[in-house]
Amino acid sequence: MKIIALFIWVILCNSASGDCGCQDLNRKTTADKPPLPDQVCQQRKRGANSHYRDYYGELEAEPEIKDMSLIPGGTVSVGTDEPHFSADREAPERQVKLHDFFLDKYEVSNDAFAEFVLATNYTTEAERFGDSFLFKTLLSSSEQKDLEDYRVASAVWWYKVAGVSWRHPNGADSNLDNLGRHPVVHVSWRDAVEYCSWAGKRLPSEAEWEASCRGGKERKLFPWGNKLMPRDEHWLNIWQGDFPDGNLAEDGYEYTCPVDAFRQNVYDLHNMVGNVWEWTADLWDANDVSQNPNRVKKGGSYLCHKSYCYRYRCAARSQNTEDSSAGNLGFRCAKNA
Repeated sequence: MKIIALFIWVILCNSASGDCGCQDLNRKTTADKPPLPDQVCQQRKRGANSHYRDYYGELEAEPEIKDMSLIPGGTVSVGTDEPHFSADREAPERQVKLHDFFLDKYEVSNDAFAEFVLATNYTTEAERFGDSFLFKTLLSSSEQKDLEDYRVASAVWWYKVAGVSWRHPNGADSNLDNLGRHPVVHVSWRDAVEYCSWAGKRLPSEAEWEASCRGGKERKLFPWGNKLMPRDEHWLNIWQGDFPDGNLAEDGYEYTCPVDAFRQNVYDLHNMVGNVWEWTADLWDANDVSQNPNRVKKGGSYLCHKSYCYRYRCAARSQNTEDSSAGNLGFRCAKNA
């Protein structure tokens, strides 16, 4: 019986395993982590991913790409039959077929985006508009009073602030000192597309993003499982305390964290949930043919808390218009394998 139990365990380990208001920020409106637990099944070696696929036969190993992980294709589950926000269309759970693809291990950093701007002389939409959206705790009391008329009506903790952009992420007078490895923010969907194209990559589809977030697991809330704090440790950068004025920063970060701060699953992906929202390629409404449609964003941000914005789950989703930008919105790139 012990031999049978051990055999079953081996098989299992090798099987495919309220609101912060940032979706309203549309211009049309105004530290190293320890290894993952031993219980987490390890990712199979490249070229040995047949259990993810719908076909058989020998597969050639894909070449490695710096700072990208190979995500195995096949039939994967996305969505959930237990939605927390029905209006977000998290349901139903469904099966989709994906080809192998690469995904950035990290969100695009300020340093990486600066290289792109230097090479192309690109100007972001926030820079062209002359403003972007900033969370209230980055503004002094007097600044908040002066900008009362520039708050988002449905989320009064968000302010449209002149002079804010990726170069000045925390206020018009701020800079990127000590933020080189933090995610670039105040970038629109169109800015993200331009960067990915320059890098020879693309934005991931929502299904690709979610399959990557799940790390080969089925029906789990987070990239690592269902428990928010395994071993009573913080595995992501979100809000602790009372929103919107009492962030205790118990995870070590009051605002964004470095892009390599939290490794979250066996695909070696960092900050898939928490830190900053991430743009995907998908339209929120597949039939939207307007000039400035809503695009799907995933992952939640450092401003999320279960009591009001429980969207730091793999199945969670939200949206913004293509030209929107904010201090908690960034992206990562994908590439065909």
